[in-house]
Amino acid sequence: QVQLVESGGDLVQPGGSLRLSCAASGSIFDINAMGWYRQAPWKQRELVARITSDGNTAYTDRVKGRFTISRDNAKNSVYLQMNSLKPEDTAVYYCNADVRPDWRERYYSFWGQGTQVTVSS
Repeated sequence: QVQLVESGGDLVQPGGSLRLSCAASGSIFDINAMGWYRQAPWKQRELVARITSDGNTAYTDRVKGRFTISRDNAKNSVYLQMNSLKPEDTAVYYCNADVRPDWRERYYSFWGQGTQVTVSS
């Protein structure tokens, strides 16, 4: 089995910064894409940013220029640096990873339990 554990969520004032971290552990042969999603109250979960195994990135327009996704393949980890935070960034942030547990298997999508980010004065 594979576990994803997020950390770094907090209460921050508008204009502030936070760095989210997510580490994958367990039965891992390799990891393809990793990403961050978020879900605000009464809204659907949405993609925030995604990064491939060779470092190609994609962002939702709402965070371009403010958020930066990165990963450390040696640590099976992905990070999200969030700057210039706005109240509308308030949400539970979830880590996602496409993991191949064994070289004979396909990739499976795994999710973390989520970390709360609240942007408020």
